[in-house]
Amino acid sequence: MATLHSLALASPVSHHSQQPRSSSGIASWAVHQSAQSSFNGRSLHLPRLHLPRLRLATLRRNSRGPVTMMVKPKIQFIQGTDEQTIPDVRLTKSRDGTNGMAIFRFDQPSVFDSSGEVGDITGFYMIDEEGVLQSVDVNAKFVNGKPAGIEAKYIMRTPRDWDRFMRFMERYSNENGLQFIKNEATYILFSS
Repeated sequence: MATLHSLALASPVSHHSQQPRSSSGIASWAVHQSAQSSFNGRSLHLPRLHLPRLRLATLRRNSRGPVTMMVKPKIQFIQGTDEQTIPDVRLTKSRDGTNGMAIFRFDQPSVFDSSGEVGDITGFYMIDEEGVLQSVDVNAKFVNGKPAGIEAKYIMRTPRDWDRFMRFMERYSNENGLQFIKNEATYILFSS
């Protein structure tokens, strides 16, 4: 607050009218008015509080380490609305292991039930305790003019992206009872 008060005093465009201050340590104030603005402000000066100092050893002893927030892994098409349908997932990976692609197929996804109420599909979001993986490569399948399914693709361009995706899929599959099946050298399936 002292810094703000000093800036107000040093400003060439402000007019400073100060009310008497108390020397008893009780809060005092001053009025500031800017020539450039119709805003009138009031600075408030509070006495400094003297808190007991904690020793570093006390802080170390009471420290419990970092706090980890556990987030249930989930998939969303509309941010804030979890998809209830469990997808079939196919993975491909290049022979040199540098990139890959995951294809998610949802039959009769729940987003079709709620999209009219909560908004449009804005993308494909995979959310877990590490953060969000997202893609905008989302296609809807229609049968007789009615929505029947969604196919979403997630592309991994580096080995690091692949590892991060696999950590998400491990969490998601454990949470939703999916199993890991390796078909060929390049395909991996997660199916219910």
